[in-house]
Amino acid sequence: MSTATLTTGAGGASAPPEPDLTRDEVVRRAEALARTLVDRQAETEERTYYAPDTHEEFARAGLYRILVPRRYGGYEFGVETFMRVAQALARGCPSTGWMYTLGAAHALAVASIFEERAQAEIFAGGDFVSPATITPAGRARRAPDGGWIIDGTFPYCSGAPYATHFIGHTTVEPDDGGEPELLLFIAPRDQWTLVDDWGRQLGLKGSGSHSVSFAGGHIPEHFALPGTHLSEIDVTRGTPGRRLHGNPEYGGGPLSSMLLESASLAVGMAQGALDAYEDLMRTRKTIFTRVTRAEDPDYQLWYGQAAGMIATAEAAVHEAARRWSATCAEGPEAFTREADLRLAAVCREVVRLAWEAVEGHLFPTAGSSAVRAGERVERVWRDMSTLHSHAGIGVLLRGTATREYARARFGAAEGARP
Repeated sequence: MSTATLTTGAGGASAPPEPDLTRDEVVRRAEALARTLVDRQAETEERTYYAPDTHEEFARAGLYRILVPRRYGGYEFGVETFMRVAQALARGCPSTGWMYTLGAAHALAVASIFEERAQAEIFAGGDFVSPATITPAGRARRAPDGGWIIDGTFPYCSGAPYATHFIGHTTVEPDDGGEPELLLFIAPRDQWTLVDDWGRQLGLKGSGSHSVSFAGGHIPEHFALPGTHLSEIDVTRGTPGRRLHGNPEYGGGPLSSMLLESASLAVGMAQGALDAYEDLMRTRKTIFTRVTRAEDPDYQLWYGQAAGMIATAEAAVHEAARRWSATCAEGPEAFTREADLRLAAVCREVVRLAWEAVEGHLFPTAGSSAVRAGERVERVWRDMSTLHSHAGIGVLLRGTATREYARARFGAAEGARP
């Protein structure tokens, strides 16, 4: 997958391709790559995923190893660095940012919840890309060797075109005929096929969010976690990854880490719209006064309002990522469900601010020629609209997680609806 070569460090552990690579440098590389993505957005949408040469550039830049543990050839740079990279790429191309982020981010989950044997096999290639879906689909049954056989189709697998693995949830029918039981699993790329079913959506057409299909896919027993849901794992008693790697970030809140991804992407998308709007401010003239928009009081107001909202959203998501890391460092018991949901609430407000800046200020005042199909402001508007249709944002973040945070805070039971 990558053109980089693994080297072996002390104790037989794999060293990353660039042992001296820094967090700031990998962010700088992402920002430079993002600038090359702006003019390729239409091409990316047409293909339904970013280009092979972009994929290779990401690999060479180390972007697929940011969250991979260092003992397996990764950089282990942590959540704050990863979210800065996600934001940068989404600013250049929302689809590319989404596809990259929702593929590479799940190295954090794998390094947190799976035991050493599984991790050593999963991360053997160094680079890691794995879509993850949280809605159960398909069915699983026991294999003769104690592993699992998976059948079914799993939709909305962002990052699938270049994936090394897939993380999904499915159900197992008990032998006694009782209620189906949940199964979380990770499947290597050779156990599933990519379905050509993405690109007809309103936005994020190039996000590589295809379905993946299993027909008798085999999952080793140690690649599965019965009775587990990725967004609801209790980390307060510690995790296999925290113990294995000695890094507290491999034991953080799973729900808030996933929602930090969405919030970072929303900020990056809004910044891309603001970039396009700034170009219009400098180059377009007003209809009646015939001065540049940058000289017009109304456009100054609209730009200033949007810029302030986006800057606030950016500050909030960066602080949320910092708090996420700080809470991890306090110890396993600090990352309670309440703490996880409180950070999720911050992410909700970040997404809201970013969207309102675009939808309320930039899109309606950019002008009809600037929001024609394929124009940058129009594309961001479509992509952010589609972001809101994601179940994790439109349903879980706006409703379910909000109510659950209040219940966790007050120790209240789920109330009955009138």
